[in-house]
Amino acid sequence: MEGLNWLTARQAAQGIRDGVFSSEDVVKACLAQIEAREPEVQAWAHLDPEHALTQAREADKRRSEGKPTGPLHGVPVGIKDIIDTLDMPTEDGTVLHSGRRPWQDAKIVDALRAAGAIILGKTVTTEMATYAPGKTRNPHNPEHTPGGSSSGSAAAVAAGMVPLAVGTQTNGSVIRPAAYCGVFGFKPTRGTVSCRGILAQSELLDQPGCFARTVEDLALLGETLSTYDEHQKGMRPRSTLPLLRVCEEEPPLPPTLSLVRTPWWDELDADAREGFSELIDHLSDRIGEFEMPDSSVQVLEWHKTIMEADIAASYESDYERGKERMSKSLREQIERGRAVSVVDYRRAAARIEPITESLDEVFDRFDAIITPSAQGPAPHGLDSTGSPQFCTLWTFCGMPAINLPLLTTGNGLPVGVQLVGRVGDDARLLRTARWLLTTLA
Repeated sequence: MEGLNWLTARQAAQGIRDGVFSSEDVVKACLAQIEAREPEVQAWAHLDPEHALTQAREADKRRSEGKPTGPLHGVPVGIKDIIDTLDMPTEDGTVLHSGRRPWQDAKIVDALRAAGAIILGKTVTTEMATYAPGKTRNPHNPEHTPGGSSSGSAAAVAAGMVPLAVGTQTNGSVIRPAAYCGVFGFKPTRGTVSCRGILAQSELLDQPGCFARTVEDLALLGETLSTYDEHQKGMRPRSTLPLLRVCEEEPPLPPTLSLVRTPWWDELDADAREGFSELIDHLSDRIGEFEMPDSSVQVLEWHKTIMEADIAASYESDYERGKERMSKSLREQIERGRAVSVVDYRRAAARIEPITESLDEVFDRFDAIITPSAQGPAPHGLDSTGSPQFCTLWTFCGMPAINLPLLTTGNGLPVGVQLVGRVGDDARLLRTARWLLTTLA
């Protein structure tokens, strides 16, 4: 049973269904890997091995009794520690919420349990999902950042501790750590996945996301999380999104990709620039270029205006009662956010729709945008989680995005390639990502 921790989620689910091994076997393998790697990687904020094994034994009992099982039956999943779990603490990466015990699961945790998943534990987040790093280190080199804010989720999947993990993104907090840690990351279209029961930063920008070791696992997890929530503002009743089925289909025509050189292209470091150039050359017959609208250069500032004003409002009570226990960076974000005028906030928010519409014409000609996930490999040092600016535009617009771990530097650090899709066209984006991997294989 050695190596079960390295199975994909679909392999684990199939093996459990077929009785080749049990959920308990898989969870024990994951716990053994955590015991081996956690002292160095430090991906977990809360882990109760006996509780994880109890869930696994219950899953195995259910299967043995012939009861219905879901698509993730018996498969362990890591949950970012800003996502509420009834049976575990949710401390949001801050001493101000130390020992906090939610009274119910977040909607996406409900969905995971309904699918049969084992909630293995809570993964490390940066402080209140902002910029002050947590304890997690990059599994490829512990002297480098794993990225943030979903640092523990990305690192746990990369280190073989768990096949799937859930995170969130308000700027670059899924795609960037996925790129730095060398795993697949998926941020669905904004509004596809419920945010109920997740620490709120910004209603306009918050977006849950996924980490896995294959595109198909991203599709499976994304489909599981994309359940209708009548209490989520802006969500409307709809049928289940067929992400996995479409992902596995052959495209009707070979996809084309649009190379979009964002205004921050010159900030790519040498390793990323060289690797990306080679990739583009290799795909030259399937790639065209799209000129960004001039207004896109202002997106970083508009995004910052919205995010910091919303953080100031969302974290007001924490700031008032415990600002001296906050990091300098979070205090400064809140203080800048408190100074944002209503006029400036509304002006920035009003730019989301026209910027998104200006990019929509790309998808009349191309299946996806191809662009870097970050400005390079994970930076050296643990005082920063790196720059999210190669993710900001797509988060601002609420577009679906995927990190593909396609490139590696000379010193072995991963470099991510990002695919971005049309709003609402998540299944097509996943299918295009799978096609690209097959083409490059």
